[in-house]
Formats: sequence, C-alpha cells, structure tokens
Amino acid sequence: MRSYFVGIEYAGKSTLIDLLTEYYHRLKLPTHDDDHFTIPDRTLSPESRALMLDFPDDVKERLQRMQINYHFGVARDCTNPMISGWYIEEAIYSEIYGNNPDSPYYADYRYAAQTTYEGEIFAMHFPDIVLIHVTASDEAIRERMKANPHEYEIIKEPDIPVIKRRFEEEVEKSFLTRTGKRVVIDTTDKTPEESLDELLLVTDPLVSFGELALRALPIPDGDYDVRYENGVRRMIAR
Repeated sequence: MRSYFVGIEYAGKSTLIDLLTEYYHRLKLPTHDDDHFTIPDRTLSPESRALMLDFPDDVKERLQRMQINYHFGVARDCTNPMISGWYIEEAIYSEIYGNNPDSPYYADYRYAAQTTYEGEIFAMHFPDIVLIHVTASDEAIRERMKANPHEYEIIKEPDIPVIKRRFEEEVEKSFLTRTGKRVVIDTTDKTPEESLDELLLVTDPLVSFGELALRALPIPDGDYDVRYENGVRRMIAR
C-alpha cells in the first residue's frame, strides 16, 4: 500500500506510521518511511534542525518545493512508501503560520502548484495509493500538546479548530477523495493499536490482492523463518 498520511499535528500520524512499518516488517515486507516534511526536518541532526529554523523564507520555500517534487518518485518507485504531510500539510501550515515570526513556516508557498501535484499522482496511475486523514477531537489534541509537547511544535492551541477545518477542506478537494481512495482515522479515545487495526480494516478494499492475501496470514509470535513445504508457504517460529 502507498500511504499518504495527512492531519493536524498531534493527531497520531507518526505513531501510526511507526506501527504500520512494524506490521509490514513482521510480514517481512520492506517499507520506505518519509515522515519528515514538517519544518524543521526531523531526520536532520539536532544542529541542522536548529539552523533550519532561521533559513530565509525563499530558501525554505525552495527546499520544501524540491522535497515535495522528489517524493513523487519515492511514491512511484519504493515498496510500501509512507509519506506524511507532503503538499497538503505544506499548504496549510504556510497559509496559517507563514507570516508569524515565531513560526518556522514561510508565506510564499505556491498554492497554485497543488493541482500540478495532484496531477502528478493521477498520471502515475497508482493502483494502491491511499490518502489517510488522521484526526482527533479538539480536546484530545489539547491534552496531547500538554502531555507530550513536541520539541518544535507548529500549531498553537487557539488555532486547532481552524487547522482541522483546513485539513478537512484540502482532503475533500483531493482527487484521491473523489476517486474513493481516502480514509479517515479518528484516534480520539483509541489506543495506537486500535487505530492501526481500524486503518487495516478500512484499507482492505483499497490494497492489492497480494497484500490482502498476506494480511490474512497468521503471524507467529516472536521471530520466525519463511519456508516452503510441498509448495505451501509457511511461517515457522524459531
């Protein structure tokens, strides 16, 4: 499955990506995880993340635009890619916080490019791409902000309703929604494992027959080896 996760900060996107990655790895399937679009890029060193905050806006815009475009190739060429944020998040956070001097975002995001980005995905004819809108109640977001604040927090508490509405609007506009490739996962009052189970359930109709067959296999607890016996694939616990 080619997974495109979007949603407000603290909704649970990164947690779901981590759990889905672990799930695929338990099936001995490769993944490619790209959960680093939010400024500053979480895959950079601590020193580089701190420096990125003060890059000029035109540098940030170009870096992010290059990142966005590069990841169309990732979505096309990698197995089970999981991309978080991408162009939808970029448009929303730049719109809301681009003129805020305390935010790492920039004001000159090229919103007109959204149709180009959507066209790129459409032209690739991905059979198994799914837009996963992860959300939670306003109160749940506020509680998570207080309980486990991010080092480089983007959203401000008074903006939660506006940001959630903007994600809903952009997700609704997406051709992935119009073509039935959107699912919504509300993580309010759910454990991460319950949200993963819901994600697997609602994406069953959208994945390939091959992935659906693998999802149906019982996975042994602990480490296991894959063997074939009389032409039958078996997972043998070590």
